[in-house]
Amino acid sequence: MRQRLILASASPRRLELLRQIGVEPAAVIPADIDETPLPREVPHGYVRRIAAAKLQVVCDQLAAASSSSSSSADTPPPPTFVLAADSIVAVGRRILGKPADAVEAAKFWRLYSGRRHRVYTGVALANPAGKMVIKVAITQVQFKSLSEAEIARFVASNEWQGKAGGYAIQGAAEAFVQSVSGSISNIIGLPLCLTRNLLLGNGWIED
Repeated sequence: MRQRLILASASPRRLELLRQIGVEPAAVIPADIDETPLPREVPHGYVRRIAAAKLQVVCDQLAAASSSSSSSADTPPPPTFVLAADSIVAVGRRILGKPADAVEAAKFWRLYSGRRHRVYTGVALANPAGKMVIKVAITQVQFKSLSEAEIARFVASNEWQGKAGGYAIQGAAEAFVQSVSGSISNIIGLPLCLTRNLLLGNGWIED
């Protein structure tokens, strides 16, 4: 019986990345949760908690739908994996989510200027047996020193909108990146090597 993968994320970038490695989700079910950091919460713990919460919400929705289904008992649903992820950018212990407006986006970019920051992605997976596993990928990014004019031009482009940390490395921001240590796909939104290994290690069978 063909295995199904449910992607618990509204991010089109994560969907594109999965397709890049030949994984086509059977469905995309975004999880609506409160993503406010807890007091003194560190980046690593935050992405683990949020990815796990997204996973649990969608697993609960699928379980409720399955129990209320009118399908015949002798026709079980196909094995289903559920994958959730959450990405943030951090400067030290400071968590930078999606900028609320252009002013906040500019503040983020001033923090990046001439220094290193880290991108964290928590990846959570539930296999058909109900086992849940969470892993975290960390990528270090070094930006060049930025002038106020460069920051203003980037912010005016509106590329920061809807992006964790206020940028996408596959866009105009790449011109300011001096070095990257770690997974490039992690910066885009899903560390592909970690994700594939997580799937295979928990019973996923490649087509």
